[in-house]
Amino acid sequence: MNFNFAQALVEASRLWPDRCFLLTETETLTYADVDRRSSAVAAWLCDTGCKSGDRLMMQLANTPEFVIIYFAALRAGMTVVPINPLLSNDEVLTVLADCGAKVFVTGKSQTAQAILESESGLDMSLVLVGEQLARTIEYSSLESAGVPSWPYQVTDGNQTAFIIYTSGTTGEPKGAEISHLQALMSCIAESETLFISHSDVSLAVLPLFHAFGLSSILNTAVRKGGSVYLMGRFDAERLLAAIEDHKISILAGVPTMYFELLSAERRGLDLSSVRIMISGGAPMPVDVIRQLQREFRPAKYVEGYGMSESTASGAINGGIFDLKLGSIGRAIWGVELAIRNEHGRDLAPGSENVGELVMRGPNVMTGYLNRPDATREVLREGWLHTGDLAYQDEEGYFFIVGRVKDLIIRGGYNVHPRDIEEIIYELDGVQQVAVVGRPDERLGEEVVAFVLGDREVLSAELIIGHCRRKLAAYKYPREVYFVDEMPKGNTGKIAKAELAKRAQGIISAQ
Repeated sequence: MNFNFAQALVEASRLWPDRCFLLTETETLTYADVDRRSSAVAAWLCDTGCKSGDRLMMQLANTPEFVIIYFAALRAGMTVVPINPLLSNDEVLTVLADCGAKVFVTGKSQTAQAILESESGLDMSLVLVGEQLARTIEYSSLESAGVPSWPYQVTDGNQTAFIIYTSGTTGEPKGAEISHLQALMSCIAESETLFISHSDVSLAVLPLFHAFGLSSILNTAVRKGGSVYLMGRFDAERLLAAIEDHKISILAGVPTMYFELLSAERRGLDLSSVRIMISGGAPMPVDVIRQLQREFRPAKYVEGYGMSESTASGAINGGIFDLKLGSIGRAIWGVELAIRNEHGRDLAPGSENVGELVMRGPNVMTGYLNRPDATREVLREGWLHTGDLAYQDEEGYFFIVGRVKDLIIRGGYNVHPRDIEEIIYELDGVQQVAVVGRPDERLGEEVVAFVLGDREVLSAELIIGHCRRKLAAYKYPREVYFVDEMPKGNTGKIAKAELAKRAQGIISAQ
């Protein structure tokens, strides 16, 4: 079946050319504006020799340029690879080499310079938004170089539309491939579950390089012909003012964002336009949910569950379903959820029957790019194995109780301990390292490192500073504790569960 998700923009522009699509603090773009500018960039991509299936990687914040380039690449039949602007240069080069991008667009001149100076030997075009460097292409020239009326490339619906990189279960960056049809099915199911319409103004402060922001916010809004308010960086006071000024109706964020909204001054502001508050990425404390329901009445609170591998969708608590506090909700339309034991057998409902949550449906990725073994491990007999431990109640609601995989979720971002441990091991004097997460009211979890090593040459400040230079800002540990001996299990492996308890005890004692 031929289908290109860029058709969502083309159709919206045809039906509602003058309707507001993108809003920022300083700019307003209609559907016709974005359609015209993205078609010009798509024409430039094709003129430079990009072919259907080639990859365009971009490292941009939530800006109109992100949206324009995203749809331009899709129109050209390319696969979009959005990455975190916070990644270090080394991390960028790793993903770039893995995906083999033909075009890389970035707003960071330092990253562009690092790529130019690298010996990667990658054959690609390097586009820089803003400040220019030698041997880079100025982004603004792309919009004037192309043909404004360029339509879109006819594409097989099963072709990969975008790739979302995730650490998954091993810490190595893996690209989850989402097809054009999967992107369409996900946003249709979510919009119907949440009653999203063309009259909604959705907040896009969640990063668009993540499946949550890209699929649940941007794609869903375009499919319905709605408006999107873009924020490159979360600021509670600016957001509250924007809600009043632009009548934002759909808030979507992680628990950290809602904590700050509740702490900010709201008196005198008209926030009545908000009708849905969506949270995801980490569990929301029940007390905070109750407070949100009081402070933003009559807006409805909704909690979503999903992964990059499931296009950020899977279950919804609220929306068309009754809200059940403490649950991740029920499966959205077209998605099946089940609880399996270690032998792959389904478990009956009941809190005593805890097993791994598995999922299948049109939202589940086709696989990991260049990782057939990892794909087979996580996709078994058509089911996505989430790594989350959960149970189901008699009404079909699911409850997460823990994680099989050793993963920390800090402020909605996935952080794998292995990434940090390997960086700490680079320091002289380090003998053993274990990184764990501890509960944090604001962030969900905080990253904590336990180190066994020579305290004559090591310090917490030294280790934190080293990690801060080498890792993305959300990854590096904020706390480092030295131990005389690492706790071990029967097999000799470091007992991280014991360290996690110890980290929580240290904070509780302070």
